[in-house]
Amino acid sequence: MKQTPLPDQELLQQCGDCLTFQLELDIPMPGDAFLRTNIGCAAVHRHEIIEHTEQEEPVLDRDWHDLSMLRISDKQFKVMLPLVEVGCFEAKVWFLESGSERPLWINGGNTRVKVEPSSEVCANTMYTLFVRQFGPNLAGRTATQQESDAAELLDRKGYSVIPPSGTFRQVIRNLDLITDKLKSRIIQLLPIHPEPTTYARMGRFGSPFAALDFFNVNPAYAEFDSKTTPMEQFSELVDAVHARNARIFIDIPVNHTGWASKVQIDHPEWFVRKDDGTFVSPGAWGTTWEDLCKLEYCLPEVHALMADVFLFWCRKGVDGFRCDAGYMLPFEAWEYIVAKIRTEYPETIFLLEGLGGPVKVTERLLGSAGLNWAYSELFQNYDRHQISNYLPGSINAGCTKGLQVNFSETHDNGRLAAHSKEYSMMRNALCALFSQSGAFGFTNGVEWFAEVKVDVHGAEPLNWGSEINQIEFIRRLHTLLEIHPAFHAGARLELIQTGHDNSLAMARTSADGRRHLLILVNLDEKSASGVHWTRKRFDVPPGGFTDLLSGENIFCENFGEGLRCALPPCKVYCLSPDATDYDLLNKALFQRRTVPARILEQRFRAALLEIITLAQGFGDISAQAGELERLTELLKEDPVAACVEIFGMDLPPVVNWHDGIDQRRTVMLPESHLLAIWSQHPFRAEIKDGETTLRFSESLPLNSGHYFAIVQPVSRKHHANNKHLQLNITVFENNQAKHSQGT
Repeated sequence: MKQTPLPDQELLQQCGDCLTFQLELDIPMPGDAFLRTNIGCAAVHRHEIIEHTEQEEPVLDRDWHDLSMLRISDKQFKVMLPLVEVGCFEAKVWFLESGSERPLWINGGNTRVKVEPSSEVCANTMYTLFVRQFGPNLAGRTATQQESDAAELLDRKGYSVIPPSGTFRQVIRNLDLITDKLKSRIIQLLPIHPEPTTYARMGRFGSPFAALDFFNVNPAYAEFDSKTTPMEQFSELVDAVHARNARIFIDIPVNHTGWASKVQIDHPEWFVRKDDGTFVSPGAWGTTWEDLCKLEYCLPEVHALMADVFLFWCRKGVDGFRCDAGYMLPFEAWEYIVAKIRTEYPETIFLLEGLGGPVKVTERLLGSAGLNWAYSELFQNYDRHQISNYLPGSINAGCTKGLQVNFSETHDNGRLAAHSKEYSMMRNALCALFSQSGAFGFTNGVEWFAEVKVDVHGAEPLNWGSEINQIEFIRRLHTLLEIHPAFHAGARLELIQTGHDNSLAMARTSADGRRHLLILVNLDEKSASGVHWTRKRFDVPPGGFTDLLSGENIFCENFGEGLRCALPPCKVYCLSPDATDYDLLNKALFQRRTVPARILEQRFRAALLEIITLAQGFGDISAQAGELERLTELLKEDPVAACVEIFGMDLPPVVNWHDGIDQRRTVMLPESHLLAIWSQHPFRAEIKDGETTLRFSESLPLNSGHYFAIVQPVSRKHHANNKHLQLNITVFENNQAKHSQGT
């Protein structure tokens, strides 16, 4: 017997995809085929994990079930499943011959399927931002000698001297450049928690990674305003990011707190100590950070603490998290934390900082615990030999376990522009054009050719406003990652260079196999280099290539049995065999920043599959396969008409809620009914039971220009006593947010 996908195969999919399993018998036999899987039962699995940690209940794998497969010939069966839940799943096909009670199993292990949020399919461009640097020295101001001498004098006398810091509102004032001009889709903040200002303060400002209170923000990041709190000013930033169709991530140092943190004072027993009572400080790369105290993750109370931390910030509107030193936490802790957060916010992104940790630990946390992304180490590989050895494994992990984000610069490494401006542009292009699903990031200041390394204990200038910059270059890279199918989910990447020059050639092919790009990079800073590859791997079109970065027409020469292209030092080409790609890119460069079309397409498909699953229950949707495209278009035109057709009734189980009208009344939501929310503007909505979020949804644009969201039914227990639930809605118009509530 043969199974497709293969046993032991690992797949990375997105919500909105459909996955088909097939069984082929060796000979025709009467009987039935089944797929045993836990796909479709993510909530059951999460509940078991949570109960195991909180109540010590055993995990009984109640999420596994059997699905009947459709016979399509005398030897073949298939089942087509809608992927509508984020999570890590497994599946395996088996056959039961007529008259037999003994199942026949495929040889090998289970097929593993990781399903990611629908918003992850492209343009995962990340701008890492240190709020502290958005202050007085933003454009290059540094302390005068008189100020430095005075600070050192006070330091010697035991005073704490801390200069003014950047603020959330100063970040907001510069968001248009980051999201609109640079076209960065994700703003990732380095830690924003209160940090030591006196005892255990490292450096002039203190370390943002020495969090004193996970449930608060550093008041130094707020402007004094008697009408708002520092946390409310952080919420202003969250709203401003969302109003610009971007995402906001924050950095949480999950492995430790700062010395004298609120957790340490309230629960010193939650920390690792030596035999003599000394608190243990974590370290890496041969350095121990003595201002930090390591949390004891053998305790379930610490697991619960960190889950509460993540939930707190999700409820503040945060879309994802960089998990500093996340590889140091045990698997069981992450499994529980992810289950808790996905119960309320299933599309939250967890970016694992696993630098310096074992690769197998990172891959297990991504592939089984459910963390989404990890740091690629491409930025720490410099020449052709290093990159050729590293990149194939990273690409494979990105296809099976979770995206590896190609950062060109982080706060932990030196500035690229300190080498040269040309070197910085080459490394940025390399990391962007070699990324999967557009997972590319860099640290604030890269766009301005900042040369001073980020010091997390200081606040170095960013060279902001420099006339010599790479804003337009990065904008072009980001736009390319957004619009070209060869940079979207499922694209195939392959290094194809031959010879021994310090150069690289990568062939990129879109998921459907129709669109192709050739990326050529000269890694040498000083010398020209030739890039070689075989004609079989990527042939030259009759009219030559168009470089999408410059618009140049590029011709390659025959070289033995292969091809060769000469590149100046630090030169990067993104070559398309289709000249119209350049025109499409130039057009997209100047379009207003919106949600990428590829993401909207995936989100519409995910919404459609959720409605179908509710209408007929989870299972085979082969019968609807030929109608999915038409139904998706109908959903964009008239969601209620789509529901009428899917449910097969003139009055489908849908309750309407209209922004601007229904805030003033109590809307009745019967059991098993969808809630359709309507507004003239984009919005985010949550159904709340007290602090707990039961459903979270983002709007989709209708062809009419209005916006809607279809919210899945709340659980049966909330209908038992005519419970009053709260609908929180945030509507965005002209980069402003308006909050309101309904019942």
